[in-house]
Amino acid sequence: MAEAREYISCPDELGNIHISEDVLAVTAAAAALEVEGIGGLAANLGSDLAELLAGRRNLSKGVRVTMVEDCVTVDISLLVKYGSSVQAAAKAVQTAVGEAIANASGLSVSAVNVHIAGVSFPNQRKSR
Repeated sequence: MAEAREYISCPDELGNIHISEDVLAVTAAAAALEVEGIGGLAANLGSDLAELLAGRRNLSKGVRVTMVEDCVTVDISLLVKYGSSVQAAAKAVQTAVGEAIANASGLSVSAVNVHIAGVSFPNQRKSR
């Protein structure tokens, strides 16, 4: 069964350019994960269930991209590393994601809404 994908269309003098929302979501996720203080993406229950049923990992879990009046809006759910400034990390994510999408697609980004869903802690090995 083919899965339905949403595409963002951009008219050009040579024709139309269609960009999958998945491409923009993966771009946003990659940019966010490079920010200091971000511990990972946080998915909602729906995307976790879809991932389980499909039997594959979703590289853009926790990211939703929508197009409203020629502008892209990104909603991203993240985990912040313990000890990091939540506000500083969130602001850095907004900047990084906005720039990454604008540079990769040429589209205007109207908003990057950052949702901090939790805190990640460093893995600590217990000595025996």
